[in-house]
Amino acid sequence: MLQQILRDMYIDPELLAELNEEQKHILFYKMREEQLRRWREREDKEQREEAALKRTMRLKQGNDKHVQWLHGSDGEIWVWIMGDSPGDKPYEQISEELIAERARQQAQKEAEELWKQKEAEITKKFRDAMAKEKAKIVAEKWKTETEDRKAKLMEEKIQEELKKREEEERQRGEEQIRQQEELRAKELYLSLKQAQQHNQHNEHEEQEWKEQLRRSKAADEERSHKARRARDEYRRQSLRAIQKGKVAGLSNLFKGTSLNNEPVIKLNSNNPSPLMTLTTPARKAWERPSRPISREILIHWFKEEQLPRRAGFEMNTCAVAPWFHGIISRQEAEELLMNKSEGAFLVRVSEKIWGYALSYRQQSGFKHFLVDASGDFYSFLGVDPNRHATLTDLIDFHKEEIITSSGGELLLEPCGQRKNPPDYSSLFE
Repeated sequence: MLQQILRDMYIDPELLAELNEEQKHILFYKMREEQLRRWREREDKEQREEAALKRTMRLKQGNDKHVQWLHGSDGEIWVWIMGDSPGDKPYEQISEELIAERARQQAQKEAEELWKQKEAEITKKFRDAMAKEKAKIVAEKWKTETEDRKAKLMEEKIQEELKKREEEERQRGEEQIRQQEELRAKELYLSLKQAQQHNQHNEHEEQEWKEQLRRSKAADEERSHKARRARDEYRRQSLRAIQKGKVAGLSNLFKGTSLNNEPVIKLNSNNPSPLMTLTTPARKAWERPSRPISREILIHWFKEEQLPRRAGFEMNTCAVAPWFHGIISRQEAEELLMNKSEGAFLVRVSEKIWGYALSYRQQSGFKHFLVDASGDFYSFLGVDPNRHATLTDLIDFHKEEIITSSGGELLLEPCGQRKNPPDYSSLFE
């Protein structure tokens, strides 16, 4: 059923109304994933077609090329060979010189900026050193003129030494900047050369694709975070089911069973109790419609496909489970559960899908979960991890494990029949 919804990208409104919020979030999330997958395939196909069209156009244009000769004043074909005349330069040389000049100018500009910073550092360094020496000399407080003259001579000597060191520092800085400028010019030359040779044709398209993908991911975030808790909870339950041995081994689940020779279970007309008798008449294979279209088709489906799989029976017995009901509506199910306590439940044959609906009594009302039985396993619609071999396995599993983390639903009390004969009688006739 889930595969059909994803294939058609459509879900019937009546079927959607049967889903609870957790199942809706997960189903919409999977539909969005399928939509993105198809969009990527279409984008890849369009890109391949566009590339093929461009190659075809280039080949076509190449075949349409022609040459028209220019004529000189003498009426002869005018010919000028670049590089043969005196002073002419080859194109490769002109291109190399232009690139080298651009690299040199960029490196020179960067070197000037670097030198400004270096010069400011050197000036500050020696200005601070001079200030410290002056403060040291003043602090000595020379008392005599001789000592003052000595202090002055000492100060001049120190200033000359500092100026000499400052000049040396400047020379080293200029040499360092010059070397960095040359190295930077070479780096820029190589970078510009590579940029000239590199084809940037697809860069704009790639940026557009990334922007579209970013917007798409942002739009998905609102739905995906709502489904994340439910999906994590189902993974946890799946691990629990595997540990308990209750997950279906689906490939050989009913090995040896044939539709032409399947056991059929009929209700004893003299005693309409849950106890059944087994007979094995031969049946012809039938073709299942895409969805239930009538009550008669549903009864036929149940007899042909579900009875051989012991749907609705208690484990290892021929007694119908107390929670099993026939083809009853949602309203009838809620009326049966009306006076029950929280945790009461029943399973009814769904009229919307090939499967069942689990109706659950909670404190504030009712919940309904669709159970997909269109394949070789039983699972809640839209949820993959928990796949059970039988309908009874699914019910027994959720007597111990909650259905959703947000609702905390545990199947505690089965809701039985009120009618006589029971509402499932038509399924076993």
